[in-house]
Amino acid sequence: MHHLWKRTLLLTGATLLSSGIAYAQTPDLSDPPEIEGETVGDHGSVTLRMGLGLAESSPQYISSQYFADILDQRSEGRITVNIFPNSQLGDDVQMMEMLQTGTLDMTYPSSSPATGYVEELAVFDLPFLLPTREAAVEAMRSDAAQEMLDAFDGTGLKALAFSENGFRQLSNSAREVSSPEDVAGLDVRGLSIRTMENPVHLAIWEALGANPTPMAFGELFSAMEQGVVDGQENPWSTILTSNFYEVQDYGSETRHVYTPFIKMISQRTWDRLDPEYQELIQDAALQAADYEIQLSSEYDDWARDQLEERGMQITRLDDEQIAAFQEAVQPVYEEWAPRIGEDLVAEFQRIAESSMTE
Repeated sequence: MHHLWKRTLLLTGATLLSSGIAYAQTPDLSDPPEIEGETVGDHGSVTLRMGLGLAESSPQYISSQYFADILDQRSEGRITVNIFPNSQLGDDVQMMEMLQTGTLDMTYPSSSPATGYVEELAVFDLPFLLPTREAAVEAMRSDAAQEMLDAFDGTGLKALAFSENGFRQLSNSAREVSSPEDVAGLDVRGLSIRTMENPVHLAIWEALGANPTPMAFGELFSAMEQGVVDGQENPWSTILTSNFYEVQDYGSETRHVYTPFIKMISQRTWDRLDPEYQELIQDAALQAADYEIQLSSEYDDWARDQLEERGMQITRLDDEQIAAFQEAVQPVYEEWAPRIGEDLVAEFQRIAESSMTE
């Protein structure tokens, strides 16, 4: 099946189309791992529809294609995954609701909109909690994280695996940002920043003096183009693959939150599947998640450099500047740590500290 994956990548990942200009460059991404494991028995043909928020050139899509290839090969073609990228079926919230009703089989949302189902997921939204990718991966693979996935039981959603959305960075069309004062705009109005529909994110940007505006991702480009909002925050790879550099002049490497993705399947769909198919889908989800994390790490710095090449002015913040942001958002911890759970926050802080000393 690898030839299918490579063909798809050539058609989707190798060309970013923007305003009629083709950028025929992608980072030197790792090939997907060889597909291993025995084929499963014949339990009938199954077609799964998976909705994604991001574009075909994103690690989210490329790893989902690998997930589909694993299922195809190990089921001898009996399990097919049809992938619908670019928020064409809805935003994360809408697609999770579709899973609950059984009108969509799979989706791959950020953890932040999923806090409505499992509030403990908001630990990932606490600012500057996970300082490195190593700490974030350790946190996503921890027993505490597995308990969060298990906590979806009874919601109509079956959570299969965490992977990387990434460190969130600020972009805007108004001014260079290197301090909380630049966000708040002491002599001018505070920046209006689109956020995900998540109360911790709202609290972060309110603490920084911005005007946070929750909005579906699919509406964001046109909102920035029309000046409805000044900016947004997402990983560099998302900013690049969504062509936000066309409407955003400034970027700041704030790394203020590390957001995971969660690969999910409708509980209704899951319950209809033979246990052997269930085990295969769970296994493939974990393999694809590891591959997505690898792709995302390869994409991140490259995407930042590409954004600069395409005209975005990016400010790299030093430790002292980051510390000023950390101090400004301290009220978010005071408000949210008790609600999320002090023990869980402490566990993630322990993981972060141990990753820094290894």
